[in-house]
Amino acid sequence: MNIVLLLLLAVFTTAAVAKGKPGKFDGYVLALSWSPSFCAEQPKDSEQCGKKLDLVLHGLWPQYNVGYPSFCTQERYAPSQAQAFPNLYPSEFLFEHEWEKHGTCSGLTQTGYFQLSQSLKSKVAIPADYQQPKQPFRTTTEGLQKAFTDANPWLADYAIAPFCAGGGRFFKEMFICLDKTGAIQACGADIVKSAAKSCGQKNFLVRNIK
Repeated sequence: MNIVLLLLLAVFTTAAVAKGKPGKFDGYVLALSWSPSFCAEQPKDSEQCGKKLDLVLHGLWPQYNVGYPSFCTQERYAPSQAQAFPNLYPSEFLFEHEWEKHGTCSGLTQTGYFQLSQSLKSKVAIPADYQQPKQPFRTTTEGLQKAFTDANPWLADYAIAPFCAGGGRFFKEMFICLDKTGAIQACGADIVKSAAKSCGQKNFLVRNIK
């Protein structure tokens, strides 16, 4: 199960992954996953699926201008964090994975990293159409960006990059690109290129809650 999840948690970019030094990075990606797409691929994941979730936190990832650091220290995840930040992620597995792969590169303590993740996640207002939709609907990259910028005046389309599954047929995830202070910035060229390739069809389907 963990092997499958780790494959699904791979970043949707072609940029190189490299170990780095804590705190030495250029910005963040706030990755928000569309749970109905995850559960369509992994219906037996009882920890996440069956809860009628829509947009969930995948992670907060330190980024270089090109590429990203990972596993910057050997500090192990403290299980008490899941109790301190209930419902931050859709599964407890993600607490451990996100801290050890990404959080160790933030230069923050575990509590500080999860506090920042919670603060940034909470800042994103989910557009009405994306709040537990009962029916699937189609949209485009531009349509998704407009929906989120209309619901979040602090956002801009250049800071939002959607990713798709199924050869571009299904909305799977969106990145919000941020600087080190948490303010929006333009997504890097590698992210923009990967997003365009991922959602390369004319439009894509946003799966409904089941």
